[in-house]
Amino acid sequence: MKLFARYVTKMLECNRCSISIEEYVVVVIMDAGGPQKMNEDMEAIARMRAITISREYGSGGGEIAARLAQRLGWQLIDHEVVVEVAKALGVSEAEVEARDEYTEGLVSRILSSLQMVEPIMLMNSATLPVENEQKYRDALQNVVEAAVTQGHVVIVGRGSQMLLAKRRDVLHARIVAPLDLRTAYVMQREGLNENDARARIQLKDRDRIRYLQTEHHQSPEDAHLYDLVVNTGIIDLDSAVDLIVLALERKAEKLATPTGKLGPALGMPRYPGRPGDFRPPESVTESPQ
Repeated sequence: MKLFARYVTKMLECNRCSISIEEYVVVVIMDAGGPQKMNEDMEAIARMRAITISREYGSGGGEIAARLAQRLGWQLIDHEVVVEVAKALGVSEAEVEARDEYTEGLVSRILSSLQMVEPIMLMNSATLPVENEQKYRDALQNVVEAAVTQGHVVIVGRGSQMLLAKRRDVLHARIVAPLDLRTAYVMQREGLNENDARARIQLKDRDRIRYLQTEHHQSPEDAHLYDLVVNTGIIDLDSAVDLIVLALERKAEKLATPTGKLGPALGMPRYPGRPGDFRPPESVTESPQ
């Protein structure tokens, strides 16, 4: 019903509106397939365990995740990941924050700086960064998997699109926007001037890209990692939430479909004729006369 409320509001703002809220809601529900269809959609969504949100800094991805969690009544997993990883490792939240979504590990940075002062004492500590970095990865994996096992969570960042890539009951979305609009967003939200806002965006984006490349050998900009990519350059944040909810419903409907029967070819007939730009494979390697 929250989804329909937005349309009701828009309808009431129209001077030509001549029906009551109750009448309009009935019209919208019937047009959507009636209460039975609504119940089916909700049941389908309930079978999904999580949504992961990857985002360019300043695209509104964090805000979209929060609104999405509120819309669905799901738990938002953002800073909670940091808290749980800190508990698992027995360190402070600040230490995990310093490591979180950053390229170079916290332990590695500390040891590197100390080696500049005490190179002899720390000569044999080269294996420590690897060991502690692995502990961080294991703790992060366990926390994210525990959240998904609990179910109905919206997970922001933390490489969750890779950690949960093989799960079909998880929807993966990425939020992007043009740099100039992201700059304006950060200026408004964080009270920065244009140069500082742009520099902050570039730093955060660079850290996130390097993090995923270092930890998972993937680029967060690869659209193939996601079920849906939304550009908030024109689409407003609430509409982005609508699109993600719709994608969640559609993916949930395919949970029982065998993997081999998924894809763009499903249900598509053969072309009636050969495409006009068709070239036999051998012609690709032929040298022009």
